[in-house]
Amino acid sequence: MSSLALYRRYRPESFAEVIGQEHVTDPLQQALRNNRVNHAYLFSGPRGCGKTTSARILARCLNCEKGPTPTPCGECESCRDLARNGPGSIDVIEIDAASHGGVDDARDLREKAFFGPARSRYKIYIIDEAHMVTSAGFNALLKVVEEPPEHLKFIFATTEPEKVIGTIRSRTHHYPFRLVPPGTLRDYLAEVCRKENIPVEEGVLPLVVRAGGGSVRDSMSVMDQLLAGAGEEGVTYAMATSLLGYTDGSLLDSIVEAFAAGDGAGAFEVVDRVIESGNDPRRFVADLLERLRDLLILAAVPPSRTPIRVPRSSSDPCTPPSRTCAGSWASGP
Repeated sequence: MSSLALYRRYRPESFAEVIGQEHVTDPLQQALRNNRVNHAYLFSGPRGCGKTTSARILARCLNCEKGPTPTPCGECESCRDLARNGPGSIDVIEIDAASHGGVDDARDLREKAFFGPARSRYKIYIIDEAHMVTSAGFNALLKVVEEPPEHLKFIFATTEPEKVIGTIRSRTHHYPFRLVPPGTLRDYLAEVCRKENIPVEEGVLPLVVRAGGGSVRDSMSVMDQLLAGAGEEGVTYAMATSLLGYTDGSLLDSIVEAFAAGDGAGAFEVVDRVIESGNDPRRFVADLLERLRDLLILAAVPPSRTPIRVPRSSSDPCTPPSRTCAGSWASGP
């Protein structure tokens, strides 16, 4: 267990453990309760937000001996096979479309799909990186996706749903995943650190959340790196800023104070410290602009106990529609 990456050790095994995607997990659980599960699903969204994990959980729910159920029992053979460290199920086939997206692969899948499951209720194909399937490959799959046998389910996962041809999209139930909010992700990382019994200094988790950009997997990978290099004192703020390349808050405070006092010599002294310490000047400027922007917002808005939400441009698909000053997504202005 200790040799596994952090995001693999804490991979969710039920919909209740998936964070920040309630708009997807709640309807899926209700569909399972109502026994109205579709024959094909399309999970789309940014990387590392739970698409493939949710597909595995859905397969677990469908093939559980007590199912279809929104809460897998975790005790039957199918649940154990599809568990976090399970060997996998012969009836749940995961395909990486990046290397198996051609027309010949699709024809092979189509021929095997009509054979019934060996031990489970359903045979389930999880096709990851579905946007990498060629047009000819999708067309070869179209008939079986449109009219599959009763034992067959498809789950497509992709970061680029617009590249999945319309005839396939129209035959699936489409669930768009989103970036996880900073507060939710920060609380989750704090819980993981408690389970790992490694102290983390205040100010580190917002940096990790910022580096992860709303992706749970990316944030867990960054946290794993910091935990791996932690000493007896745990993960320190200085260590995090050094490894992640962010500007230390004291440097930003110093140059902002120099600007406020009209102290040009003090400002150039801070810039010299940035250069001499080997920090990236572009990163320093980006962090400084973000600090100044937050200060301007704080000066313009009346005091409030609630977090200040700053609207972001809707033209950026990777940026959530809002952010808080305490835990920003973007590293630039």
